Amino acid sequence: QLRLVESGGGLGQPGGSLRLSCTAPTSFSRYAIGWFRQAPGKEREGVACISWRGDNTYYTTSVKGRATISRDYAKNTAYLEMENLKPEDTAIYLCTAEERITNIRDMCETTAFHVLDAWGQGTQVTVSS
Repeated sequence: QLRLVESGGGLGQPGGSLRLSCTAPTSFSRYAIGWFRQAPGKEREGVACISWRGDNTYYTTSVKGRATISRDYAKNTAYLEMENLKPEDTAIYLCTAEERITNIRDMCETTAFHVLDAWGQGTQVTVSS
């Protein structure tokens, strides 16, 4: 089973930026990758997803224009870059993967989290002055 490890979380300033990484020890070129987040007392939500070919991306409305998801096949790593951070971005950010899914909007909007192939443990992002 694919194993995912997130890194790059921490404390960020409002208006600042961050870059999260999701790394797999084995190739995940066949997998679409998604970033989800879960804030205390809130439902887990999809933030951004990228297709397994890397040619299609999806962003949830609250981060559109502030977030960029990308992937580096040689490094088996996917990234989530966010700018203009807001306190409401505070959450645990989790990386997930689904093999060869063609509709990444469905992936990002799913609430059937157990259906996705793999999840990382998450990395905490706190946005505060």
